Amino acid sequence: MPWFLVAGSTCLLATLFITVIINFNLGQEAYKMLMMKIIIFRSRKSLVEGSSRYLFSSMRKVLVVEDDPSMRWLLKNLLRNKYEVVAKNNGMEAFSWLSVRNIPDVIISDIRMPVMDGVELLENLSISGLYKNIPVIVLTGFDETATLRRCMDLGAYAFLVKPFKPQDLLEKIERPFAVNMFQ
Repeated sequence: MPWFLVAGSTCLLATLFITVIINFNLGQEAYKMLMMKIIIFRSRKSLVEGSSRYLFSSMRKVLVVEDDPSMRWLLKNLLRNKYEVVAKNNGMEAFSWLSVRNIPDVIISDIRMPVMDGVELLENLSISGLYKNIPVIVLTGFDETATLRRCMDLGAYAFLVKPFKPQDLLEKIERPFAVNMFQ
C-alpha cells in the first residue's frame, strides 16, 4: 500500500479508505481505487493551498491528455502561442498532475488511451467534484455515439472527431471564456 502518499492529519482519512477497500475485497482494483481516493483528497487540500500561485498566470492553461505522440505534438504546437500547454500521456498521468495544485482552464482529452482512458478520466473528475467548472473537450478518432453521450453525461463540454480543423478546436476552447466574460 502506498502509505508514503499520505502525511499528517490525512492518515486517518487514508486509513478509513484503505479499510473500506480491503473490506470490500476488490482484488486488483483495490490499488487503483486507493490511489484515486488519496489523489482526490490531496486535490481538495491542494486547491486551497495553491490557488494564489495560479491566480497570477498570464496565459490560460490547457491540459492535453493524448497517448499518440504525433497528435500530442500537433496539439501542443497548435496551442502554444496562445496558451500554456501541459501534455500528459494518459488519464492517470493527468489525474495525478491535477492532484498537486494544478488547475487548468481547459482539458482536452482523447477517449482511447492505455492505463486510464478518457471516459475513466471524466468519471474520476466527476467523482472528485473539484473540476466541474473546467471545460473538457473530448477528442476521438471514431464516431462513437454511445461513448460520446457518456462523456457528455459525465460533464464533457464538447467533442471533436479526428481529424478536425484547428480553427474548430480553438473556437471550442475559447467559447466558455467568451460566455463567462459577461457574467
